[in-house]
Amino acid sequence: MDNHNNRQNNLPIYLIEDDDDVRRGCEQTIQLAGFTVRSFTSAESAITAMKNTPPAVVVSDVRLPGISGMELLGEMQNYDRDIPLILITGHGDVTMAVQAMRQNAYDFIEKPFHSERLLDVVRRALEKRHLVLEIRRLHEQLGDMVTIPLIGHSDAIQKVRRSIAALAPTDVDLLILGETGSGKEVVAHAIHALSGRTGPFVALNCGALPESIFESEMFGHESGAFTGAIKKRIGKVEYAQGGTLFLDEIESMPLQLQVKLLRVLQERCVERLGSNASIPVDCRIVAATKVDLQRLSEQGGFRADLYYRLNVVTIELPPLRQRSGDIAPLMAYFISQACARFKREPVNWNEQDLLRWQQHDWPGNVRELKAVAERLCLGLNDCLEPSRMVTTSLASKVEIYERGLIRDALKSTKGNVADAADLLQMPRKTLYDKLNRHELEPEQFR
Repeated sequence: MDNHNNRQNNLPIYLIEDDDDVRRGCEQTIQLAGFTVRSFTSAESAITAMKNTPPAVVVSDVRLPGISGMELLGEMQNYDRDIPLILITGHGDVTMAVQAMRQNAYDFIEKPFHSERLLDVVRRALEKRHLVLEIRRLHEQLGDMVTIPLIGHSDAIQKVRRSIAALAPTDVDLLILGETGSGKEVVAHAIHALSGRTGPFVALNCGALPESIFESEMFGHESGAFTGAIKKRIGKVEYAQGGTLFLDEIESMPLQLQVKLLRVLQERCVERLGSNASIPVDCRIVAATKVDLQRLSEQGGFRADLYYRLNVVTIELPPLRQRSGDIAPLMAYFISQACARFKREPVNWNEQDLLRWQQHDWPGNVRELKAVAERLCLGLNDCLEPSRMVTTSLASKVEIYERGLIRDALKSTKGNVADAADLLQMPRKTLYDKLNRHELEPEQFR
């Protein structure tokens, strides 16, 4: 794992120590662990070197000729505050070390120290740096997802993006199938944005309307159509003229009104309540459901003819628990959004946090994850209930670890599968099988 991270980031560990014996000992310890190290006798020379080659981690003595370790900490805040700085302190410098930790130093080691103590801190610092660089890379990739804002690299979500890109410019009506919070309205918005339609995007949640006003809200009414109908009302279908009408929770639409929706779909006209006149409409219908409409129609809870009319084209959204590899970019995106909105400093999270999130079953899907990101940004805990955490077997932990190693190898080789197989010392066919199982595509690393 150590060699993977170091090769992948291709960044050296900076060691700053003016004591020749201590410097040589630390240098040897770090090199024997398989890491690249650059040694300096002063902070000034290290700062100069950073302009050409940024470090992955800096290990520095506190007491140095010229700029001290504490002063270097201030310089690092201006250069790149996310580079972990580990301070080597002498006996009696613990108070200074605590002050350094408050000023964003990563950790400190008190002399004399064992080589394993140094390596343990360096390894943890490298893991943090690896995660920070990964989050930065994900932020850069988010720019490509503005038009179709579905974040992730899993096969399932890439298939959804391809479907949106292919179907949006057509006028075909669509059915989106997905669990609560999986992003059905996000997909509907993306379809409208890419459709080229100049009318409005109109959303209606069929499950949130009382049946008594449903017909009027959906299809409109004429003045005097019923008691209290003082003015003529334009319904959602008519209001979406030239645009897109998104009908969420379509399974909740009253049966008797499903006939009127079917007529809109077939004849592209609408009749307001209290009128016999047919008004031509040009709106695209995008319906969404979280249930199996075919089964519901077989049970008499939904009109079969409307189901078959809507089911010409269906986009199926995967639940978040089936694409755990997308949790890191999703969390990075939502934390970034939340911190900007709440005017908070970026939130740090580590591999242990990610492992815990990947073990959660996310019954609320992306919507639940977004809420967790907002809580973290506000300095609160994520409130994930232990009872809703998936039991983590040894096999699942090995799977997650293996996936991380393969991703590191692909990043190191810029998506070259043959080179990655050599790096991992496994047959190419075996690696291809593992790529399919872990839903990794080499193209995303090129």
